[in-house]
Amino acid sequence: MQTEKIQKPVQAQRPRLSFWQIWNMSFGFFGIQYGFGLQQANMSPIFRYLNADESSIPALWLAGPVTGLLIQPIIGAMSDRTWSPRWGRRKPYFLIGALITSVALFLMPNSSTLWMAASLMWILDSGLNVSMEPFRAFIGDKLNEDQRTIGFAMQSFFVGFGQTLANLMPRILPLFGLTMVATGTNAIPDITRWSFYIGAVAIVAAVLWTMYTTDEYPPEDMAAFEREKREGGGIFKAFAEVGIALREMPPTMRQLWWVKFFTWYGLPLMWQYLSLAIARHAFNAPTAQSPGFERGIEVGNDCFALFNVGCFGVSFFLPAIAKRIGRRETHALFLTLGGLGFISLLLGSDKNAFLIGMGLVGLAWGSILSMPYVMLSSSVPQERMGVYMGLFNGFIVVPQIINMITVPFLYDSVLGGDPRNALILCGICLLLAAGACFLVKETRRSEQAAFPIEPGGN
Repeated sequence: MQTEKIQKPVQAQRPRLSFWQIWNMSFGFFGIQYGFGLQQANMSPIFRYLNADESSIPALWLAGPVTGLLIQPIIGAMSDRTWSPRWGRRKPYFLIGALITSVALFLMPNSSTLWMAASLMWILDSGLNVSMEPFRAFIGDKLNEDQRTIGFAMQSFFVGFGQTLANLMPRILPLFGLTMVATGTNAIPDITRWSFYIGAVAIVAAVLWTMYTTDEYPPEDMAAFEREKREGGGIFKAFAEVGIALREMPPTMRQLWWVKFFTWYGLPLMWQYLSLAIARHAFNAPTAQSPGFERGIEVGNDCFALFNVGCFGVSFFLPAIAKRIGRRETHALFLTLGGLGFISLLLGSDKNAFLIGMGLVGLAWGSILSMPYVMLSSSVPQERMGVYMGLFNGFIVVPQIINMITVPFLYDSVLGGDPRNALILCGICLLLAAGACFLVKETRRSEQAAFPIEPGGN
């Protein structure tokens, strides 16, 4: 309807990009996801090294969803309204976020107290969110509808690749003489410390590569853009744009709410409790002082690495699967596999049970990072791509906030104070999300818009 009338003329002017052009424009995402990988695999252990209680860990993770909720829609709206012939539209936000993240990554492993680590978590997440949202909108800016699936799949690849590399640092860095022994001023091991230092450099370098190799298109209606710029309004106008976008939210976006709610109420439990569950059940190490705790953290990183290998391994198969069976059916299938992967952790306490289960969850992660965005991007107007991608992030962060408020009350009672039970709850949530996929109503027209390529094309 009106959304499509606005969008179609813009799409006709976007040339097809080569594989390597899409690779270059997505490469900065690799650095961002290396940072996310370090955070996801290491923050709960860091909090435990600094004497945090297990039940308080979800509250310590509140930084991510809260900063995402506040920052991403505003950055999305501001980047929609930004243009510089030299710096572009989204690229200034890539760089600012990367620099903030780099500083936080460097300081984090030097935290001397729990409050210092928790404070740096807020700074780290703020920087990651400033960079993250414009990269999502970047796909809508640069690619025609028929290339967006491969664009989001490329981002899924770099999510998996970046996070896998971060997770493999405990295996790579010992080759250079580093160990799980802490030689600094706190109990954080040297391997963790140097992983964060490398991440601080990697995120800036990766973002600079994308900025150097990729140009951006100017606004379609430059006269209207310049007029708005002269009128001013800045961040207040960005807030107003967020309000208008909320009122005019496309039906497909509304229907995706329950899919995202169940997915993202459950997933934080994985980052919060996987390594702790492995340490407790596979190595009989329930506390950070227990012998074998470091070994549990190492295997946790192995699990996250396998999880991310599954993500980037499946990412380029998703377009073909979705073309054959449909987007929502594809997403439901992979969410089901992920849910079963978590529930399978009840079948044994050996480390291999965790590795196999997380391999299945990784397949779901590849779909989570791409399929909902493909469904969304063909339903929103081009000139509001940034703000809607930011608002869609609210569908991710609001469930996480609810998780982090409610789980501390459930942990010792409903979950029995056992981190593995938290992972089973995550599996149940993914199965509910799979069922919610069928609440999303997609028309034949929207399917054709997203997948117009006949077999054999690219």
